[in-house]
Amino acid sequence: MMAFYRRLVFGRPVITVLGVLMLALAGVSQLGNVRLDASSDSLLLQGDPDLAFYREASSHYQGSEFLVLTWRPSVPLLSDQSLEPLAAMVERLRDLPGVSEVTSVLDVPLLESPPLSLTDLASADSLPTLRDPDIDRALALVELTTSPIYQNLLVSEQGDLTAVQVSLATNAELEALLDEREALRALEREGALDDAELERLEAVEGRYDTLQQVMSASRSQLVEEVRAVADVYRDQAEIFVGGVPMIAADMVAFVQSDLITFGFAIIAIMVLVLAVIFRDWRWVVAPIVNCTATVTIMLGLLAMLDWRMTVISSNFVPVLLIVTLSLSVHLVVRYRELEHTEPDNGRAQRALDAARLMAAPCFYTALTTVVAFASLLVAGLKPVIDFGLMMTVGIIVGFICTFLIVPALMAVLPEPARQVRTASDTSVTQKLSGFVEKRGGIVLLATTALAVATVIGISRLQVENRFIDYFKESTEIYQGMQVLDAKLGGTIPLDIILYPPAESRLELNAEGMDSSVSEEAASVVDGSRENGDAFVTETNPALADGGLSGDGFADAGFSDAGSDDGLSDDPFADDAFSDDPFGDDPFGGDDPFGSADSVQPGYWFTSQGRRLIDAAHAIVDARPEAGKVLSLSTAFEVMDGLYGSKLGPIEMALIEHSMPEDVDSTLVKPYYAAEYGEARISVRAMETSESLRRDAFLRSLRSTLIEELDLEPEQIQFTSLLVLYNNVLQSLFTSQILTLGAVFSAIGLMFWVLFRSLSLALLALAPNLLAAGMVLGIMGLAGIPLDIMTITIAAIVVGIGVDDCIHYIHRFRVEYAVDGNYHKAMHRSHGSIGRAMYYTTVTVMIGFSLLTLSNFTPSLYFGVLTVIAMAAAVAGALLLLPKLLLIFKPLGPDAGAIE
Repeated sequence: MMAFYRRLVFGRPVITVLGVLMLALAGVSQLGNVRLDASSDSLLLQGDPDLAFYREASSHYQGSEFLVLTWRPSVPLLSDQSLEPLAAMVERLRDLPGVSEVTSVLDVPLLESPPLSLTDLASADSLPTLRDPDIDRALALVELTTSPIYQNLLVSEQGDLTAVQVSLATNAELEALLDEREALRALEREGALDDAELERLEAVEGRYDTLQQVMSASRSQLVEEVRAVADVYRDQAEIFVGGVPMIAADMVAFVQSDLITFGFAIIAIMVLVLAVIFRDWRWVVAPIVNCTATVTIMLGLLAMLDWRMTVISSNFVPVLLIVTLSLSVHLVVRYRELEHTEPDNGRAQRALDAARLMAAPCFYTALTTVVAFASLLVAGLKPVIDFGLMMTVGIIVGFICTFLIVPALMAVLPEPARQVRTASDTSVTQKLSGFVEKRGGIVLLATTALAVATVIGISRLQVENRFIDYFKESTEIYQGMQVLDAKLGGTIPLDIILYPPAESRLELNAEGMDSSVSEEAASVVDGSRENGDAFVTETNPALADGGLSGDGFADAGFSDAGSDDGLSDDPFADDAFSDDPFGDDPFGGDDPFGSADSVQPGYWFTSQGRRLIDAAHAIVDARPEAGKVLSLSTAFEVMDGLYGSKLGPIEMALIEHSMPEDVDSTLVKPYYAAEYGEARISVRAMETSESLRRDAFLRSLRSTLIEELDLEPEQIQFTSLLVLYNNVLQSLFTSQILTLGAVFSAIGLMFWVLFRSLSLALLALAPNLLAAGMVLGIMGLAGIPLDIMTITIAAIVVGIGVDDCIHYIHRFRVEYAVDGNYHKAMHRSHGSIGRAMYYTTVTVMIGFSLLTLSNFTPSLYFGVLTVIAMAAAVAGALLLLPKLLLIFKPLGPDAGAIE
C-alpha cells in the first residue's frame, strides 16, 4: 500500500497536484448549479403523524400563499393623503405577474358606516366600501377598529395601521404532484408499492422538485418586485413586507451572502494567520490550496448529484474548512520537525515520512469525526441529516485530498535558504505544559468548577426559540414580525380542530332538528314562504348579519392550506377582504331557504354545538400567548349584535344550509367542514413574546380544553405551523441530546481499539465530554436555545475535540517510548503536536469570528459557538488530558520526575 502511495504522490507530484486541481476546476464549473432549498418541506419532521394530519386538515379549507404589506401613514389612516397613495400602490401590485389578487381596507364591505337595514342589504347592487365617495369615514374607522372581524386583523386597534394582502397565483400541477407524492410515500412506508408505483414515485418526486425549483425562483423575483413597488411609496407611509415567500427568499439570500462573503473572508484570514505563524510561504500555499480544492470538489459533487443545501446543511462548508485545515497543519508541523531532525533527507523523503507518520492518527481522527457527525443521522429532520451526510462525505474527500495535495506540494515547493526554527521553550504550548506540571491542581480545580457550571447550564437548556430571533433587528423580517404581533394580532398560526360527540351525531341524524326549536320559530320559517323578503327584512335580521359579517377575513390570517408545501404562517387569508364577497343579492331570491323540512342542522349549528364552540373560543382567547382568535363563535357574535338578541337554533340551521355560495365561502367554510363535521378555531400565537413556550402552551391548552369542556381526547386535534415546528424542536432533544451518550460510547470503543488500553480510552473521553458539555452549558446559561441550527454544534465539538485528543495521545505514546518519562513526554508533545493543535485553533477562531457580522442570527451563533468549541477542545487536550496522564500513568511506571 505504501509503495502504491509513494508512486502515486511522489512519482510525479506535479501531475498529482494538477490532477486534483483539475477536479477542483470541474467543481468550479458546477458552482452555478448548487442549489439552496429554503422550502418548508425541507424543514419539517418527515414521518411526523402530525404532518400527515396537517396536510389532510388543510385540504378541508381553501387558501394560498401570500405576501402582506403593512401601511402606517404619518397622516390619519382614512384621510385622502393616506388612501390615495394606498389605492395607487394596490393597483400597481395587481399588475405584477404572478399576483392573483390584492385586497385592502379600501375594498372590505362596511355594514355599520352608517348601519344598513336588511332591506338595503338585500336590494343593494354592491356593498359600501371606502371607495364610495359618500361613505362616512369617521364611522368607518369606528367599525374597522371595533369589529370582532376587522379589529387587529385588517386594521390595528389604534386605527393607525392597516394591511394589504397580495395573494400569489397557485400552481395546480405542483399541488397535484404534492398530493400524489405524499400518497405514494405513505404506501412506500407500508411496503405496499409495486415496481410500477415505485417508478411513478421517482418520476413524481423528480417532476415536483423541478417545478418547485422554478416556483421558488419566480417567487423570489416576485418578492423583489413587490418590494420595488413598496419602495415607491415609502415616503407616504411606513411599509413592511411580510409573508412566507419573503422569509424563504430572504433566508436563501442571507445564506448565499454568508457562503460567498464569509467563505472568502475566512480563507483570507487563514492566509494571514498561517503567514504570521509559519513565516514560510510554502506552509500558506499548501494548506490553502488543499482547503480550497476540497470544498470546491464537494460543492461540485453536490451540484452534480442535485444534493441541495439548506440553511442548516450549508454550514458544512466552514466546518469542512476546519477539518481540512487541521489535517493540513498537522502534516506541515510534522514536516517542519523532520526538517530540523533530518536535514540531510530530501524534500520528497521528508514529505513521505511526514505522511507515513501522520497517516494513522489522521485516519483515526477522520474516522471518529465521521462517527460524531453520524449522530445527526437520527435527527429525523432532513436538513440536519443532510448536514451529517455532507460532513461524512466531505471528511472522506478532505482526507484523500490532504494526503495527495499537501505531501506532493511539500515535495515540489522549493525550500528557503534560511534554517527553519523549531519550537522554543517560550512558545505558548511550552508555557502550557509548564503550567500543567507546576500548577496542575489549578487545572483540576478549574475543571471541577466548569463541570458544575456545565451541569447547571445544561439544566437550563431549552428547546425553544423565537423564529424572529433568527434575524437581526435591522432586517425587514424582524421589524415586520414585530409590527404584526403588536398591531395585527400575532404571527404564527395554530388551528384547533373540534369534532362533535358521537352521540350528538346520532341524535341529529335521528331527529333532524334540535328539540329546542320553538313552534314560533318554525312558524317564522313557514311565514317566510309566504312573505319572501319580508321574512328577511322584518323577522330574521340574523341571516343578513351572518351573510355579511365578513368572517372570511378571520380565517385568512390562519389558513395554511394551498401552498406548494402545505405551509403558510401569514396572518391574512387568500380570499380575505374581497371586493364584494357577497354578490349583488346575498339571499339569492324570494325564497332563499326553502321549506322548514329541508333544514338539517349540523352539530355546530345547534344550541349545544354553539355553546361548545363559544366556550372553546373563550378559553383560547383568554390565554396570554394567543393573539387573534377566530371561529364560528366570532360569526355568531357579530350576527347576535345585528339580530338584536342571541340567535335561535333554527336561524343557525338556516344559515348553515341556505346562505348564498359566496357568503357561505367567506362565513362558514373557513371554520366548518360539513363533510367531516369538524369545526376549526384559528389562533395566531404571539411569536415575539418572550414568555411563549410552545410545548408547554400546547400541552396546557389541550389539557384545559379537554377538562373544562368535558371532551374526549379524540374530539380535539391541534395542527398548523405552531404544532409542526414544536415537534421539530422536541425531536432535537430526544434524538440528539439523548443519543450523545451512545456516540461517546462508540467513540470510547474506537479509542479502546486504537490505543489498546481501556484507561487511555477513558482518559481521552474526559476532555471531550467536558468540551461538549461546556458548550451546551454555555448555551443554557446564555439563554441560547437548542434548535435546528445550534444542535449541530454538539457534533462539531465532539468531532474537533476527538481529533485533538487522538493526535495528542498518539504523539504522547511515541514520546513516552523514548525514555519512559511522563513529564518529558508531555513537554515534547506540547512542543510538537501541541503546536499544530494550537495553530489550527487560533486560525479557525479568528476566521470564524467573522460570522458574528452576519444578518442571519443562526450563522452568528454558529460562529460564536464554533469559536468556543475550538477553544474548549484545545484547552481540554493541552491542559486537562496531560494532567490526567500525569496522574493516572496509563502507559506504565514513570521513569522519574523531571528535574
